[in-house]
Amino acid sequence: MASAAIFSSLRRSRSPSLDAFLAPVHLENDVAGLLKTLTTVASDLINSFSDKTPSFQKKNSRSLIRKVDLFVLLLDSVQQQNAVVSNLPSTVVLCFKELYLLLYRSKILLDYVTHSSKFWLLLQNPSISGHFYDLNQEIATLLDVLPINELSCFINKDVREQIDLLKTQLVRDKLFIDQRDESLRLKLFGLLNEIRSGKIPDFDQFYEFMVKELGVCDSRGCRVEIEYLEEQIVNHESDLEPSASVIGGFIAMIRYCRFLLFGFEEDEVEIAFGKRLKRGKKRGLISKEIADTFITIPKDFCCPISLDLMMDPVIISTGQTFDRGSISRWIEEGHNSCPKTGQVLVHKKLVPNRALRNLIVQWCMAHKIPYTPPENAGLVSESFPAAPASRAAVEANKATVQLLIEQLESGSDCGKAIAAREIRFLAKTGRENRGFIAESGVIPHLKVLLSSHSPIAQENAVTAILNLSIYDKNKTRIMEEDGCLTSIVNVLKSGHTIESQENAAATLFSLSAVHDYKKQIADEEGALLTLASLLRDGTPRGKKDAVTALFNLSTHTENTAKMIEYGVVKALIESLENETVAEEAAGALALIVRQPVGAEAVGTEEKAVVSLISMMRCGTPRGKENAVAALLELCRRGGADTTERVLKAPALAGLIQSLLFTGTKRARRKAASLARVFQRCHYDSLHYNGLRMGLGYGFAGNSTTGNLESGFPAEPVSVSMSMSVSVS
Repeated sequence: MASAAIFSSLRRSRSPSLDAFLAPVHLENDVAGLLKTLTTVASDLINSFSDKTPSFQKKNSRSLIRKVDLFVLLLDSVQQQNAVVSNLPSTVVLCFKELYLLLYRSKILLDYVTHSSKFWLLLQNPSISGHFYDLNQEIATLLDVLPINELSCFINKDVREQIDLLKTQLVRDKLFIDQRDESLRLKLFGLLNEIRSGKIPDFDQFYEFMVKELGVCDSRGCRVEIEYLEEQIVNHESDLEPSASVIGGFIAMIRYCRFLLFGFEEDEVEIAFGKRLKRGKKRGLISKEIADTFITIPKDFCCPISLDLMMDPVIISTGQTFDRGSISRWIEEGHNSCPKTGQVLVHKKLVPNRALRNLIVQWCMAHKIPYTPPENAGLVSESFPAAPASRAAVEANKATVQLLIEQLESGSDCGKAIAAREIRFLAKTGRENRGFIAESGVIPHLKVLLSSHSPIAQENAVTAILNLSIYDKNKTRIMEEDGCLTSIVNVLKSGHTIESQENAAATLFSLSAVHDYKKQIADEEGALLTLASLLRDGTPRGKKDAVTALFNLSTHTENTAKMIEYGVVKALIESLENETVAEEAAGALALIVRQPVGAEAVGTEEKAVVSLISMMRCGTPRGKENAVAALLELCRRGGADTTERVLKAPALAGLIQSLLFTGTKRARRKAASLARVFQRCHYDSLHYNGLRMGLGYGFAGNSTTGNLESGFPAEPVSVSMSMSVSVS
C-alpha cells in the first residue's frame, strides 16, 4: 500500500471523498454499474493528467497512467459482453472492487505530484518515488490474484497479452528515482549550504537554477512556492521531513530570489492587497455572520489575543485560556509570560480546555454558526513546536532586507509599498529577525512611509514598526528616531484605513511598556485625545488596542492630569459598560484614582460608581478585582462626598461579602480593606450588623488581609492586555 503520509497530506489539503478509501457500497450487487463507474474514474484520471504534466516525477507518472490505460481497455472489453456481464465470477467482481480503491489511490498520488510546488517535489523526490513503487506493487498483487483464465471469455486476445506483459514487467519492476530530479534536489541543498556559510550565490547562479531549471519565471511563481512550503510546515508540524527549520531556510532563499531576479512588479501590491481583503472576508476562524455580530459572542468564548471565537481553546501554565494558534504565535515570538496577566510561564505546555470547547460547540450549533475545529483539536500538546530559524534562513533574510532597504531608498512608490510589506512579514516572528532588520537601518525609511498617500504603503509601514517594536531594543530605536513618534500618532489620528489606526494604537501600547516612554507618549499632541476617541467609537479590536495603550500610560503618575484633560477618564468610564474592554478600563481607572486629582475627576462622574458596582456583580474575576480596587481608592482619595456615594450604593455590602469568599486572592484583600472602611465610617444606622458578622468571619479566615488599617499595598492591578503583532 502507498505510504499513508501522502494520503494523509492530501486529506488535509484537498479533502477527497470517502470513496477514495471505501468500495462503492451502492454498486454491491450491480456489476454493470460497477464496471461503468470504474471506466469513468479511470478515464477521468487519464484526461485530467493529460491537461497538466507534473514538473517532476514525469516518468513514474506516465508509467502509472499507462497501467491505468490498460485497465480502461480491460473494462471496455468486459463491458462489450453486455449479455453475460452479470455472470462474471465473484472472484473477478471482488478484484474489480479492489481496482476501484487502486484507481482512487492513483488519482490521489497523481494529483499530489501535479499540484504540489516544485520545491516540495524536489525535497520529497526519493519519498514520492517510493510511493509510486509501492503503488506498482499493489497493482502487481491485484493482477496476480485476478483470475485471468475465468475472464478469457470476456476479453479479447490483445488485452490478455497486454495484461500478461504488464505482469511480467511488474515482477522485474524496481524503485525508479529520476536522476535529473535527484541532481536538482542535491543542487538545491548545495545552494542552501552556500547561504548557510555566508556565501550568497550571485544573480546568474540563481537565475540558472530558478528560471532555467525549475521554471519559476516570475514573482507570482515565487509566491506560490513560498505559500506551499509554509502550508506544509503548518500541516505536518513535527513529522516534517526535512525539518521545519530547513524548509524555513528554503522559504527565505525563495524570498530573496523573488526580489533579486524579478524586482518589484508594479501590479503586485494590488494582487497582494486583494488577496488580503479576500482572506479578511473569510476570517478563517469565524464566519461573516459572526464578524457582523461580534459583540454578541460571549466574551469567554473569544481569545483575549485575537478577539476571535476560539476554535481550539487551550490552557497555559497560569490558568488562562487562549486559542491555540494565537498563544502559539505569542510563545514562538520569544515571550515567556502570560499575555493576559503578565505572569512568567512556568512551562510552555498547552493543555486543551475541553469543557470550554464543548460549550463553544453547543453555542455554535444553537446559533447555526459553522464550527470547524483544527484537525488535532483536543489533543494534549507539548510545547509549541516552533522551529528555530536556521542559519541559512537568517543569512538569506539579511540579504533580502538589504534589497528591501535599497528599494525603500530609491524605488518607485509601488516598490516601496511592497518592500514595507515584506519588512512587515519578516518582522512577524523571531527576535533575531527583528534585531537585524532594525539594525540594518530600516526604521527611518518606514517613518517616511507613515506619511504616504498610499493606504497600502502606510498600513504596511505602521504594522512593520509595530512588529519591530516587540523586540525591546527596537523600542529605543523607534523612540529615538526623530519625528517617528509624531508620525505614529498622526497615523492614529488620521490613518487611511481602520487597520492602520488600530496598529498605530497597538504600537503605542508596545512602546509604552518602557516606563521612560510613557510620559513622552502622553505628551505627544493628539495621542491621548485620539486614543480616547478610538476607545469610544472604534471597532472591537480598535477599542482593545486603545484601552491597553491607555492602561500602560495610566501607570505613570504624571500622566493623570493630561488623561483627565483630554477626556480619557470619561472614555474609560463609558467603557465599563462594554464587556470587550470593561476589565481593562476598570484596571486603568484603579490606577488613575490613586492620584487625588484622578479620584476627584472619577468621583464627579455619576456613572462611575454605578458601573463599577455593576462590574462587581457580573464582571469577570479580574474585572471584579479591578472594580473593587477602584472603589477602594475612590474612598481613600476622593474625599468625604465620594466616599459617601460609594458606601451608600445599593447592594455594595452583599457584593463585598461575596468577594471575600469567591474573589481572587487580590480581590479578597481589597474587599476586606473596603469593608474596614465601612466600619470606620460608623454606618450602624444602615443595619449592617449582619454584614459585619460576615465580614468578621471573612477577616478571621483570610490570612492575606494583613494590616487592614494601613490599607492594601500598592500592588499592580491585574488586567487583561493583548496586542496584535501582525495583520494578515
